[in-house]
Amino acid sequence: MDILEEILEQIKKYNRIIIHRHQRPDPDAIGSQVGLAKILQASFPHKQIKVVGKQIDGLSWLGNMDDVEGEFFDDALVIVIDTANSPRIDDRRFENGAFLIKIDHHPNDDQFGDLMWVKEEASSSSELVFDFFVRFKDQLTLTKEAARDLYAGIVGDTGRFMYPSTSAHTHNVVAGLMETGFDMVEVNQTLDGIPESVAHLSAYVYDNLKINSNGAAYIVLSKEVLEKFNLKDAGTAGIVSIPGRILTVKWWAIFVEQDDHSYRVRLRSKGPVINELAKKHDGGGHPLASGAKAKNLEEVNQIISELDQLA
Repeated sequence: MDILEEILEQIKKYNRIIIHRHQRPDPDAIGSQVGLAKILQASFPHKQIKVVGKQIDGLSWLGNMDDVEGEFFDDALVIVIDTANSPRIDDRRFENGAFLIKIDHHPNDDQFGDLMWVKEEASSSSELVFDFFVRFKDQLTLTKEAARDLYAGIVGDTGRFMYPSTSAHTHNVVAGLMETGFDMVEVNQTLDGIPESVAHLSAYVYDNLKINSNGAAYIVLSKEVLEKFNLKDAGTAGIVSIPGRILTVKWWAIFVEQDDHSYRVRLRSKGPVINELAKKHDGGGHPLASGAKAKNLEEVNQIISELDQLA
């Protein structure tokens, strides 16, 4: 019995299933989470399938989180998807279930769970969910709504198929999802659209981005800047890819000040590996797309220096 067969066996075994994902989710985190839930609900209508975590208004079009009482975790199967490190799991009750499965495509530095299916070469966790469906398509049902959510996750994590993780298999997966007939154009337009506040912030980023001679770039977004554009941390997701559109930029960091005056750090690269840098600062992720934290401006400057040294 291989890992996928073991996962399906556990899914069949439990009548209560709770699916978690990481904090501050992106389209792949939500898409893979709710996409898997919709597949399981359509395949096993007698089971109680729940998705938990903070409700993110900007991604609510993919699916809403459930209110789950503590006792629901008793004798329940817990699946944590698209989350490399256990401290980043949204809703800390994930340990209260009877059995824990990890499904992910990030480097498996934190090996948690009773079963782990980690495939780093996959473009996204949404791609893995589709692969799981295909493996057992005689027993599972892929709905149009689930296909839409998985497609959104793949588009999000591949940067609209621009990142190196995009493979021929990724495009085959997308073709399989499109066969369900969901409105691909609507999903693309929703993912591509930004509010006026983010458009104004984008102009600010272009005007204030610091670019070193070696192609390292960075910008610090203080709370005052975010208040000026009437945005919170979550609203800055739309500007993460902006520095990469500049031809001379090879890798970049975006620092976003938090309420406690620490900084969320988003790291991206067109080639040099940056996840080892992220690990040094309470973070991690993919070789070319990672996140980290900085306690204060001193650590921000330290990260900028280390980013510069990657050259």
